[in-house]
Amino acid sequence: MYPKDVSSTTPVWAEEFSVHASEDAYVQRRQFTKFLMLTSFGMVAGNGWIWLKALTAKERSAWPQVVIGRASEIQPGTVRFFSYPEETDPCILVRRTNGEFTAFSQKCTHLSCAVYYAAERDRLECPCHEGYFSAANGQVLQGPPPRPLPQVTLEQRGDDLVAVGVTTKDSEHSWRGPDRAFRSGEGAA
Repeated sequence: MYPKDVSSTTPVWAEEFSVHASEDAYVQRRQFTKFLMLTSFGMVAGNGWIWLKALTAKERSAWPQVVIGRASEIQPGTVRFFSYPEETDPCILVRRTNGEFTAFSQKCTHLSCAVYYAAERDRLECPCHEGYFSAANGQVLQGPPPRPLPQVTLEQRGDDLVAVGVTTKDSEHSWRGPDRAFRSGEGAA
């Protein structure tokens, strides 16, 4: 050990500590560059992971067929809530006042608020930002939603209403489903 100088007023730890308090507030160029490089690498790695997940995602080859209710149990102007195609996908089955059955995702395409059916106006309404959708086809009637509601394809088998697929309308006005795709006005492909 070295002999300790008792006459010095500076503590031992301060002599051995390499950063002075006055210089502690400054970030060195090397530290800043290191931070930028690590952050940039993290962003590239995250985007790469998302890209790989998108490449390896499997297309749904067939939608499940799920009985969602009996036609005789649903009165005109009323709704039934169900989940399709997964338990985490809330949907709404609407029997319009004219007796027609339609079904849509219950998540608004703006910020995923739950939509509800307003029978007196024959439309689906989102209370969060006053978005309105047609009960006939899910088209946006008013408000901030950027696209129509995904529509659940229904088949009536006797008295049973069966969900057999989901179609969404993209910005190019084409309907896409698992086994069909056609452009509006052109008919089925």
